[in-house]
Amino acid sequence: MSADPSPAPVNITLPDGKQLHFPRAVTGTEIAAAIGPGLARAALAVEVNGQDWDLSRPIPGDARVRIITRKDPEALELIRHDAAHVLAMAVQELFPGTQVTIGPAIEDGFYYDFARDEPFHPDDLPRIEARMHEIVARDLPTRRTVWPRDEAIRHFEQIGEHYKAELIRDLPRSEEITVYYHGAWHDLCRGPHFVSTGKIGQAFRLTKIAGAYWRGDARNAQLQRIYGTAWRDEKELDAYLKRIEEAEKRDHRKLGREMDLFHMQEEAVGQVFWHPKGFTLYHLLEDYLRRKLARAGYCEVKTPQLIDRKLWEMSGHWANYRQHMFVAEVEDEKKTLAVKPMNCPGHVQIFKQGTKSYRELPLRLAEFGSCHRYEPSGALHGIMRVRAFTQDDAHIFCTHEQISDETIDFCRLLMEVYRDLGFDDVHVKLATRPDNRIGSDQIWQLAEQSLESATKQAGLNYSINPGEGAFYGPKLEFVLRDSIGREWQCGTLQVDFNTAERLGASYIAEDGAKHAPVMLHRAILGSMERFIGVLIEHYAGKFPLWLAPVQAVIATVVSDADAYAQEAADAMHRAGLRVDTDLRNEKINYKVREHSLAKVPNLLVVGRREAENRTLMLRRLGSETQESLALDAAIPILTQEGMPPDSRN
Repeated sequence: MSADPSPAPVNITLPDGKQLHFPRAVTGTEIAAAIGPGLARAALAVEVNGQDWDLSRPIPGDARVRIITRKDPEALELIRHDAAHVLAMAVQELFPGTQVTIGPAIEDGFYYDFARDEPFHPDDLPRIEARMHEIVARDLPTRRTVWPRDEAIRHFEQIGEHYKAELIRDLPRSEEITVYYHGAWHDLCRGPHFVSTGKIGQAFRLTKIAGAYWRGDARNAQLQRIYGTAWRDEKELDAYLKRIEEAEKRDHRKLGREMDLFHMQEEAVGQVFWHPKGFTLYHLLEDYLRRKLARAGYCEVKTPQLIDRKLWEMSGHWANYRQHMFVAEVEDEKKTLAVKPMNCPGHVQIFKQGTKSYRELPLRLAEFGSCHRYEPSGALHGIMRVRAFTQDDAHIFCTHEQISDETIDFCRLLMEVYRDLGFDDVHVKLATRPDNRIGSDQIWQLAEQSLESATKQAGLNYSINPGEGAFYGPKLEFVLRDSIGREWQCGTLQVDFNTAERLGASYIAEDGAKHAPVMLHRAILGSMERFIGVLIEHYAGKFPLWLAPVQAVIATVVSDADAYAQEAADAMHRAGLRVDTDLRNEKINYKVREHSLAKVPNLLVVGRREAENRTLMLRRLGSETQESLALDAAIPILTQEGMPPDSRN
């Protein structure tokens, strides 16, 4: 009988290129200890050939390895994943009979969905959170196990975890079934996890309870979702909680009511009712952008709302976007019309009218296009996620040789607009080919290379966002950071070698032959509705004077000043200022509070003395002081302050 073969030696390559040699399979814990005791104490997980593994999992062969500590970017997701498990464990300890379903890490936190007959109550959250802290303090060891598929299904069925059994049944046959133990409690999970619950730390907080459907399908059972947030330490947690508190104060839905900008209602789900002040803001933004586009050489167009499905089939939208489209059946014409979710095919139809020469390119067609897309009701969020919206859309029809110059010019325009609107911190992501796409890999390769090269020439730093391109082409995503540090993806630039050709658009090139133009799909704001929501929250409703729907209110202290107040308002209107009067028989302190809540930038108070002297007492929003100004002096001051940034010298 032959002896068992000797274990094979393992060579571990560290990020700096240094190699460690071990006589057999080795764990991340052992590698960290071999590097140094400090790293051994700090280690949370290990990256093996680009994949995150548990520290205790044996590495059987040669590998490139990086030890992950609390300082690394991956640490937050790992902390949150472990915290989700501890949440599920705490719930099952406190509420026996509750089934666990799925519980991932998400941006800024984690959640877990539970199946339970009785609803959770907000008062339950402190109890659950306290039990989570206890479980972390127990420092329970974590253990990874691999199970045969059928045995795992039987086990979870026997302990009443029917959702887990269903998940296992639906996994590919080739997938390894792993179950993680935290002490005696265990859960189906791919991992990785920390070596013990104590590694999570105590910097977490449960935040809210919500409803959810099993696997996100409204036809399935309704579950209860508990959300939480988790961070590296208490300092990070406190900063996040303060940011959330500030975000709640800035919530555009709350400020929209207080400032009388808009409302939404059930009879028009996902659609905005703009009030006079809100629509003034809307038009101020639109008019500003229209001026910028005109100076940049764009021609504005308007395309139909309802277009025959045949055009959407030709463009590829019907096959790739149908689930997001609203349709209308025209019975007497036996036609199916789609309410446009985007403007691209319509702009191609304008391009196709008449013969185009290469000398006419680039052709920049812009449209404030009214679009409609089906969004599930659960995904809607104020005016930031809606079903009816207006895109500040444009399509640049150009040659291959013009891609770089047009990209550079667009990026310059976009950055100017963002700066004018108060956003200086912008970063760029290059989104590459998705799985669901049209066009050949060769075309995609060319499009991605063209866009990447142009981005570099534009001098922009960027990161890769793999698989997140549009179905017809790669894109640049412009992500801006607001005044409290949140990120919003707004502008886009997409290179498209497919759509114009699919829809039969061509131009006569210098060689006399017909060629399909390249389409650059581009937007700066993304949608008017969403961007206005971002603006409201960025400024907390305290807009710069040029964007304020009402730039000043003239409020009277006594009725004797009413005539002068109206005269002053008329003079300001003639100067182009947006001014209201408040002549109500109310105390001035009441008026001050009310207009401050409505975020009016300037309150101009007049009484008998001001009426006699033709002056105004100017009180600026947020200031406790006031100054006396002659009417003739106040008008040019406010007019100068209220000039749009593109009109200033």
